[in-house]
Amino acid sequence: MNEIKKSPIDSLGYNFVDSRYLPEGKDEYYLRNLQKGKDARFRQLTAYEIEMLVRNRNTSSNWNDILVSDAFTPELVQNCKFFGLVRIGRLDPYYLEFHNLRRPVGLYNSTIISCDLGDNVCVDNTNYLSHYIVGNDVMIVNTNELATTDYAKFGNGILKEGESESIRIWLEVCNENGGRSIIPFNGMLPGDAWLWSRFRDDQPLQDKFKEFTEKIFDHRRGYYGKIGDRTVIKNCKIIKDVWIGSDAYLKGANKIKNVTINSSAKAKSQIGEGCELVNGIVGYGCRIFYGVKAVRFVMASHSQLKYGARLINSYLGNNATISCCEVLNSLIFPAHEQHHNNSFLCAALVMGQSNMAAGATIGSNHNSRSPDGEIIAGRGFWPGLCVSLKHNSRFASFSILAKGDYPAELDIPLPFSLISNDASKDELVVMPAYWFLHNMYALARNSWKYPDRDKRIEKTQLLEFDFMAPDTIGEIIEALPLLQRFTAKAYLRQQTSRPKKHNDDELLSLGYQLLEGPAGPVDQLEILADGFENGDRKVRLVKVYQAYRLFKELITWYAATRITDYIRTNHLNTYESLLQTLPSNLTVTRWINAGGQLIRESELQKLIQQIKGGRIKDWKQVHQFYTTQGENYSKDKLQHALAALKLVHGINLRKAGKTVLKEVLLQGVATKEWMSKGIYDSRAKDYTNPFRKMVYGSQEEMNVVVGSLQDNSFIRQERSALKTYKKETEAIIQKFKL
Repeated sequence: MNEIKKSPIDSLGYNFVDSRYLPEGKDEYYLRNLQKGKDARFRQLTAYEIEMLVRNRNTSSNWNDILVSDAFTPELVQNCKFFGLVRIGRLDPYYLEFHNLRRPVGLYNSTIISCDLGDNVCVDNTNYLSHYIVGNDVMIVNTNELATTDYAKFGNGILKEGESESIRIWLEVCNENGGRSIIPFNGMLPGDAWLWSRFRDDQPLQDKFKEFTEKIFDHRRGYYGKIGDRTVIKNCKIIKDVWIGSDAYLKGANKIKNVTINSSAKAKSQIGEGCELVNGIVGYGCRIFYGVKAVRFVMASHSQLKYGARLINSYLGNNATISCCEVLNSLIFPAHEQHHNNSFLCAALVMGQSNMAAGATIGSNHNSRSPDGEIIAGRGFWPGLCVSLKHNSRFASFSILAKGDYPAELDIPLPFSLISNDASKDELVVMPAYWFLHNMYALARNSWKYPDRDKRIEKTQLLEFDFMAPDTIGEIIEALPLLQRFTAKAYLRQQTSRPKKHNDDELLSLGYQLLEGPAGPVDQLEILADGFENGDRKVRLVKVYQAYRLFKELITWYAATRITDYIRTNHLNTYESLLQTLPSNLTVTRWINAGGQLIRESELQKLIQQIKGGRIKDWKQVHQFYTTQGENYSKDKLQHALAALKLVHGINLRKAGKTVLKEVLLQGVATKEWMSKGIYDSRAKDYTNPFRKMVYGSQEEMNVVVGSLQDNSFIRQERSALKTYKKETEAIIQKFKL
C-alpha cells in the first residue's frame, strides 16, 4: 500500500535538507542563500501588514518567517497559504501583460512554501509553489505544482550525497544496448557527445569524461529551483526539479521533471501545450510545442520539437527540427530536419545537414539477435520516401536514398551518391556525384541556407556547412581509386569470362588509363562494386566516367577557392608574397566530423592524449580546443586543399610556376560557371515539366503560386556570387602578373 507520512503542520516548509547532509554550523538555507546572493533589504512584517494579510484571507504557520522588502504592499497578497521561510520582493500596483495574458502584480490564491520571490511578480492560482527562487517580473498563473526536491539535479547526470550509482541518468545514444552511453550535462556540445560516444575501448579516456562532468557540479543537497526574470508560466500541470532561465515561456505543459531550460533575452525558449519532458537539457532558444514527449535527452541551442515528436535517449544538435516523428537512441549533429509522423530514426549517428522523408525507417534491428545495431550517416544524409534500412549501415557524405526497402546492410563510401534499390532486376544501383549531375540547385541552396539559419549566440564549435570541405574532399580522394579499381575489373570481365588475377597496382593503373581516356569504352562497361552491400546480388555503378572526371575537377575548384580566399583575407599583392606564405607540408591528412565541426584527426588524437595525460582537465578546456581549431580552420583547410591538388593532379603550387597557378584559378572560374548553370538548369526543370505545370491554369498563375524562375532569390544570389568570383580572380591574375 502507499506510505502516507504524517507530520505536524508547523513543520511544513522546513527541514528541506536532512540533517545528515548539512555541514556543521550550516542550516537548511545555506545553499539557498548562496544561490540568491546577499540581500539585506528584507525585513519582518509589521503588525499592520500582518493584520492586512490576515484580513485578505492569507495564512502562515509562522508570520515571523515571512520577510518582505521595504516596498511591500500587503493589499496585493490575497488568499494565499505560506509555509516555511518566504521572502517577498517589491510589489507595486501594476498589472503585467504578456501575449494578451493580463494579471495584476501580487500573490493570489496560491500555496507558497519556502520560496524567494523577486520584484513585481504575479503568482496567481498556483496550487503548490515550493522551494523556488523566482526572478523579477515573473508570471506564474494557473499552475498545479511547481516544486523542487533537495536532491534536484535539473537534468544533469550527476549524483547527490547519499545516492547510489544505479540511479544516475545516462543517454544511450547511437546504440540501444547502452554500449555508447554518455552522461548529459548542461552545456554539452555536439562535439562532446560525439567524443564521449566514440573510443569505447579506451577506458582511461572514458573515465576522464565522467570525471570532467562530475567536476562541473556541486553534489551537496539543498539547491532550490530557479525561475529567471520575465519568465511566464501559465496553465501548466507539473513542474518539478526544473531550472528555468530568463524570458522563457511555458504554457500548457503536462509535465516537466528534472530538466534545465536555458533561456535568455537574446535566445528565448518556449514550451507549449501537452508537452512532457523528463530528465533532459533544453538549450537556449529552443521551441517545444504540441504534445511532444522527450525523455533522457539533450537539445542543443535553437533546436525544435513539434507536433507530437518523441525524442528518447538522444542528443539533438543545434538548429535542428523534429516534427511528429520518433527518434530513439540517436546522436544527431546540427541542422537536421525530420517532419513526418511516420518517420522513425533509431540507434544512429547522423552527422548533420540531414533530412528524413515520410515513411523512412532508419534502423531495423530485426536482422540481428540483439538490439545492438548502429547506422552512421555522413553530412547531408537524405533517405527518401518510405526508405527502410538495416543495421549496421554506413554512408558517405551527401548520400541520398531513393524510395525502397533495402534488404541488407549497406556500406557506401562514394560521396554525393544516389542509391537505389532496383527490385525488378534485384540489384543495388549507385550513382556517384548525383547531386552535381542532376540536382545542383538543392545541393548549393542547402549549403547556403544552413549558415543563414544558424541562430547560435555562442559559436564555440565552428560548424561546416559547405558541401566542398575537408571531409567530402577526403571522401572524393578515397573514391577515385575505388572507381579505377571497379572500372578495371569491369573491363577485364568484358575481355574474357575468366580473367586472370591482377594485383591492386595493376588494377589501379588500368582503371586510370580507362577513365583518363575517352568516355565510350567506359560507358559500355557493366561496372560493379564489391563491399557495398551485405549480399550476393549485383551492385551496379552508373555514370562512373562522369563522376570520376567531375570529382577530379572539384579537387581543382576546391584548391582555387581556398587560394582566392587566402589571398583576399591576407591582402597579398604579389605572386612572391603568396609563394612565401603558402604551406610547405602537402601531405593529405584525414579529417573527422566532430559534432559538425571538422577537425584534423591528428589534432583530435593530440586532444585525446592531453586529456588522458592530464594537460586538459575539464570540459571548458575541451571547448577551448574547439575554439582554437576553429581559429586555425581556414589555414588548415588551405593546406588540405593544396595537398589534395598535389595528390590528385600532381600540382605543387609552390614549385609549378605562374602559368599553372593561372590555369588552376581559371579552372576554378570555369567550374563555378558550370555550377551556376547547373543551379539554374536543375531548378528550371520544375518550370518546364508538364506534370508540374498541369495544376496551374496558366504560367502566370504558376509564377504567383511558386514564384517565377527569374525572380528566384537564390539563383540571383548565385549569379551575383559568380560575377564577384570572376572579378576577384581576374584581379588576382592581373595583380600577380600571371
